[in-house]
Amino acid sequence: MRMEKESESGSYTHTGHIKRLTEIGLALSAEKNINRLMEMILSEARAFTNADGGTLYIMSDDESKLIFTIIQNDSINVRMGGTQGRITWPPVKMKNDDGYPNHSNVSSHAAITGEAVNIDDVYSAKGFNFSGTKKFDRENRYRSKSMMVVPMRNHENEIIGVLQLINALDPKTGEVISFSPESQEMTLSLASQAAVALTNNQLIHDLESLLESFIKTIAAAIDEKSPYTGGHIRRVAQLTMAIAHKINEVKSGPFAGTGFSADQLKELRMAAWLHDMGKITTPEHVIDKAKKLQTVYDRFNEIKARMEIIKKDYLIKTGAAVKNRVQREADVKSTQKEIKKFDEEIRFLEKTNTGTVYIDNRDIARIKKIAKRKWKLNGRIKPLLTKDEISNLSVPFGTLNKKEKKIITNHAAVTKKMLSQIPFPKKMRRIAEYASAHHEKMDGTGYPTGLKGNDITLQSRIIALADIFEAITAKDRPYKKGKSVPEVLRIMKGMVKDNYIDADLFELFVKEKIYRNYSRLV
Repeated sequence: MRMEKESESGSYTHTGHIKRLTEIGLALSAEKNINRLMEMILSEARAFTNADGGTLYIMSDDESKLIFTIIQNDSINVRMGGTQGRITWPPVKMKNDDGYPNHSNVSSHAAITGEAVNIDDVYSAKGFNFSGTKKFDRENRYRSKSMMVVPMRNHENEIIGVLQLINALDPKTGEVISFSPESQEMTLSLASQAAVALTNNQLIHDLESLLESFIKTIAAAIDEKSPYTGGHIRRVAQLTMAIAHKINEVKSGPFAGTGFSADQLKELRMAAWLHDMGKITTPEHVIDKAKKLQTVYDRFNEIKARMEIIKKDYLIKTGAAVKNRVQREADVKSTQKEIKKFDEEIRFLEKTNTGTVYIDNRDIARIKKIAKRKWKLNGRIKPLLTKDEISNLSVPFGTLNKKEKKIITNHAAVTKKMLSQIPFPKKMRRIAEYASAHHEKMDGTGYPTGLKGNDITLQSRIIALADIFEAITAKDRPYKKGKSVPEVLRIMKGMVKDNYIDADLFELFVKEKIYRNYSRLV
């Protein structure tokens, strides 16, 4: 009868352990923070075995050493590694200086052999060098006695780390006892679960890092297409995140109840890095168009050459005329006046070509009048300006004509099309939406979709504000000079008045002086 009770008790204990292992496995799988995960692994192993202390080692990438990652000890109140700060202790080498495996250290031995080591008293144990343990004891007035060292083997049968537990304690008396065979078996099971959880966590982290690095590479490639926009995407991403973090901090105002989770911040950051992805398809001569007549080269030089031909022909013509009669002072003055007029017209066209001055109807009429001047090429009479040149020079402001503007604005639609085809993880599924809407306006006149007001997500409005501020302040554009912050804020205030950008967002931007912190970043 007594044996039956013991059997029932033993069965209950075993069932309880299995249940606890299941609970731990679920908890380990749910933890996403790598530092907290490693702390949890060691804490649960200690709780499972009632160990006073322990150490978690992680195998280095090149498998040459075991790195101290987490250290815990209740008796001397020690917490190191993970969220408690970096451990400066030197790692345990997997090989000795002679190149042979390091079996003298118990943790490296467990990693090399893949077998658990259970020691009743480390001070009397044979075959291992415990000088480091004894030094720790002296420095901390501690006595390490029982020790269990368990390799952590993942689902691919690779040793990724080692669990080392110190001083199992009797639950009733608190005395140091040996680690039981049952606790060793359960710890091996826990170590296996922990190894899988760590591997999965690291795999997810590596994939996310790969994705983010790939995205930044794409962004860099887009910026490198043009020597004038290098760094634009990086700066927009930095400013975007500065605004988002400030929204998370504010306790009053329109954004007091708004906040972004860590995953949402990551999603927004990637959207900001990808907001100009569609420019991959935009021709360089459009992105880099510094002058109105620029294509592969600036065609204005051709116009100057034509004008020089006109001037030369005029001088030849007038020179021949005065030879047939007595030259009068009036003829000279007339010639000088006409030459001066030629020079004034070419200077006017050159200024018009820059795109930095506003062209009104009077200017357009003057361009068309100048265009009618004739020049001769191989006996054929041609107008000074072609229809295409007149059209480009007549652009009111900036350097892009209607066709080129359409090409530029199309990059937002291309961005959405390209990003929509990428199977982002579920928590990043709105990257395409956020990235492609950075040219939408609050009044619905933006592109590519013409979204209006709150139909534009807050994330897109943040990227839009960052994009506008960066573009106006940028000093590396070929068609304009970068403006000062006060000038930019006045311009953007006008955009708020015209209902182009989010008024609340702009108010936060100005009130919290986010632009100042951004200026320190770039």
